[in-house]
Amino acid sequence: MNYRIFWSGTMTTAKYLLLSFLSLLMFFPFLWMVISALKTKDEIWQFPPTLWPENPQWHTFLDAWNVAPFGLYMFNSVFTATFIVLLQVITGAMMAYAFTQFQFRGKNILFSIILGSYMLPVAATYVPSYVLLAKFDLLDTYSGIIVSNAVSVFGIFLLRQAFLQVPKELIEAAKLDGSNHWKILWKILFPLTLPSFVTFALISFVQMYNNYLWPSLLIKSEEKMLITQGIQKFFMQEGGYGLQWPLIMAASSFVVFPLLILFIFAQKWFVSGINDQGIKG
Repeated sequence: MNYRIFWSGTMTTAKYLLLSFLSLLMFFPFLWMVISALKTKDEIWQFPPTLWPENPQWHTFLDAWNVAPFGLYMFNSVFTATFIVLLQVITGAMMAYAFTQFQFRGKNILFSIILGSYMLPVAATYVPSYVLLAKFDLLDTYSGIIVSNAVSVFGIFLLRQAFLQVPKELIEAAKLDGSNHWKILWKILFPLTLPSFVTFALISFVQMYNNYLWPSLLIKSEEKMLITQGIQKFFMQEGGYGLQWPLIMAASSFVVFPLLILFIFAQKWFVSGINDQGIKG
């Protein structure tokens, strides 16, 4: 018995040590980016590299913030990403509800086609999407970015899987009580699968916040640029030829902070959504 307890404790300790090492390994690039922002240009290129600068240059963050309108860029990205996530949640939930609660001819074929579209390279959809937005005069607008990302195949699949785990008896009971489909979706299924909704919203927000190629094709006005476009423009101006790398590191650091704050507040739901896919025992 003692041997089993010792072996179990050893395995638990080894598991936590491994997870701690992997966590540190994943966090280290961000830590190195922040530390590099505190260094001078000479210290950044010093070999062997130093972990901590001799005289931390804390003013670099303020200097980088004042060089470019990063506040405007971040607001544009948060604004568009928030609206996109809201639309994707609504459209994804409605389509997932249809695939789980309705019976119609060709349902499985239609769902297979939707999943098959997820396999297409994203770049393959840029030309037809660009032509459509041009015909509707939505180029260089937030509406163009939002509308073109209003539906997420991943969201449909994730929410469908979550809805399938809800007992059918509960849905039937709600129908007998006179609840319509809209009420069943948002009053019953939504609360029961909330972790899956939060997980999808978090993943989608991060993806839209970091999206670069598609917005760079649509948005040309500087005052409408997203943070990815702004940081790329800042990089070309300040660090394209190996100059002002502390400013580049500082700008890259505070651009990531909104995502870190979002994950800190949503990590409970995010982990729960991955563990049980939205249904509590």
